[in-house]
Amino acid sequence: MIPAPFDYVRPTALDEACRLLDDADSGDGDVKVLAGGQSLLPLLRLRLAYPALVVDIGRLEELRGVHDRGDHVFAGALTTHDEVLRSAVVREHAPLLALATATVADPAVRHRGTLGGSLAHADPAGDLPAVALALDCVLVTASARGAREIPAAAFFTGYLETALEPGEILAGVRVPKLGDGWGFHYEKFHRTAQAWAVVGVAAAVRTEGGSIAQARIGLTNMGPVPVRAHAAEAALRGATPAPAGSGGGGSAGGLPGGGRDPVRDACGLADEGASPVADLHAKPDYRRHLARVLTYRAVRSALG
Repeated sequence: MIPAPFDYVRPTALDEACRLLDDADSGDGDVKVLAGGQSLLPLLRLRLAYPALVVDIGRLEELRGVHDRGDHVFAGALTTHDEVLRSAVVREHAPLLALATATVADPAVRHRGTLGGSLAHADPAGDLPAVALALDCVLVTASARGAREIPAAAFFTGYLETALEPGEILAGVRVPKLGDGWGFHYEKFHRTAQAWAVVGVAAAVRTEGGSIAQARIGLTNMGPVPVRAHAAEAALRGATPAPAGSGGGGSAGGLPGGGRDPVRDACGLADEGASPVADLHAKPDYRRHLARVLTYRAVRSALG
């Protein structure tokens, strides 16, 4: 299909883009920001979006790249998924981001799609919002009014909705370095290699003295926004993983010899507080089952 008519501008500096957005928001009509275009262009072609103006920020080189900032990694919003995957800084200090990014669509999309575009689009079936939530990332915005910092927990406000205000651009993401003792894994169930996740789990687990000292779990596609599995996180603290090769406890959570697997029991709480929806791919009860199973797999893999 052919998009509805719209005006198009392509600024070459961030302050110019912010000024254009500020001027446009004071007028009539919707304004859309174009980054990699992997989400917006299909909406335009299907006429599911009718912007009066599209501001293409693709030339803003100041929003590209991954940087080591001491206690955190800063990734510019226009950094492509492929650039994230190839970044030695990400692999060393934010491996969960790399693990999830590797599952995004296919190589063609990863070469065009951007980290910031994925987060700002806020699709609950997207892989990266759950990672941002699990890692307590901070999203940094820019506008004519100045910069703003938004914790990931407050950024996603509804289905395809964020805390971005009119005239704001997502400039980058601060990813905290979690340090030693942490393990990471992203587990995803999808119909085909390039499909959106039916359910996904981003897990970060820190062990101490043979037991789990801390766990962070973000769920993909378990509601209108990414979900933090707080009940499972709390139950995992202090749990001692079952020995490798024990079979993981079976469907009833038991171990050979009649014991219980506390990690499996804790992961059975992963869907508490979630509100999964029914669609063509899964019913809510099936998504809840997947969340429990995939959380257990992700936590076990993070534990090594």
